[in-house]
Amino acid sequence: MRAKIFGGLVCLAAAACLGLPAIAADDDGDKPKFKTKEVMKEAFKGPLLKKVAGGDASAEDVKKLHAMLVALSKNEPPRGEEESWKELTGALVKAGKAAVDGNDDAAAMLKKASNCKACHSKHKPS
Repeated sequence: MRAKIFGGLVCLAAAACLGLPAIAADDDGDKPKFKTKEVMKEAFKGPLLKKVAGGDASAEDVKKLHAMLVALSKNEPPRGEEESWKELTGALVKAGKAAVDGNDDAAAMLKKASNCKACHSKHKPS
């Protein structure tokens, strides 16, 4: 009986150890891949967000936009309260994830979440 329990625990521990690199690869930690200025220039001022929201983007473009929105949410707000920053960027990340998943509401979610004035009035540096 003890041997079976011990064997089961060893298998469980081995499975957990094998899964750790995959989990670590999904989450690059707290360090964002893109700076806020990069996201603003490429995604919002550039064509990326419009292409994805309009349904004209490739799967690669959709994934890149989502990665940029995740990075934006991990960046520090240039000014204003962090709680507001997390709320606004969280909506963007959720909309980006919906686009990656092929959700029919993704375009509307992206258009609503990417309201420039809502974020800039609270967080854009002077």
